Amino acid sequence: MEFSHIPVLLQPCLDGLNIDPAGIYLDGTAGGAGHSREIAKRLTTGRLISLDQDPDAVAVATERLKGLPAQVVQVNFREAARVLAELGIPAVNGALLDLGVSSHQLDDAARGFSYHADAPLDMRMSQQGPTAADLVNTLDREELTRILRDYGEEPYAWQIAGKIVAARAEQPILTTLQLAEIVAAAVPPAERRKAKNPARRTFQAIRIEVNSELSLLEPALRDAVSCLKPGGRLVVITFHSLEDRIVKQTFHNLQYPCTCPPKAPVCICGKKPQGFVVTRKPVLPTEEECEINPRSHSAKVRAFEKTSPEA
Repeated sequence: MEFSHIPVLLQPCLDGLNIDPAGIYLDGTAGGAGHSREIAKRLTTGRLISLDQDPDAVAVATERLKGLPAQVVQVNFREAARVLAELGIPAVNGALLDLGVSSHQLDDAARGFSYHADAPLDMRMSQQGPTAADLVNTLDREELTRILRDYGEEPYAWQIAGKIVAARAEQPILTTLQLAEIVAAAVPPAERRKAKNPARRTFQAIRIEVNSELSLLEPALRDAVSCLKPGGRLVVITFHSLEDRIVKQTFHNLQYPCTCPPKAPVCICGKKPQGFVVTRKPVLPTEEECEINPRSHSAKVRAFEKTSPEA
């Protein structure tokens, strides 16, 4: 199976994890195993648990991690705590989450993520559950507008949603190019003449909704931190402003959890900091990396270190 994968911001991720060769690490988003392999290569008596919900990724990662101290499990990273408990691992030294869509998922037209080639309108990372076609053919105009506005930051959300509803009344919207053409017809001519495809925000928004990428991100981050040992680090790669905002705010709230009124003389809520943000500003790719791997240009890395309750 061809599964190309250039690990984004690899060195900042490895630096952020501060790898102990004897430690136990979690890669919550294995993808093509680019990051997983480099983590595992740095372990001696340590161990890597690599997760992915995509069965294609699991098969490839399992093959690419052969001979290394690594184990691959097919599961969404939101279930990391359960998986670690079942494996008898009480806590890990570090965890990595790469929130981007893998190159394989984008490049394999049959997966339905791309607006460049015609394919069934799918977009499911896990290849299970409702598809993007199910979503666009059943949700009302108001709900479609909300998804496009909130998850795609689409300025023409209402118009596009209206076109989708009108088009599906004539025939079901079942392919990627059908949807891309509907979006193009809904936006002004000036928008269609821009270099970037006018469907990009719509496809992003629907993909996020299909995979619940944002609605469950904050609890998943909190769960990942709860799986860390004191001194352990969670490193997260984001690719767009919506998810980066959630990561930044969640890390801030974990460091400053107090909910008492600002003028309260003492804290009475009892909420203790769980750690501190390692990256005061996100780490960005270099110009050289962006040239080698254009998909890295919007990537950002943030890291959080867990401290002991007494710290």
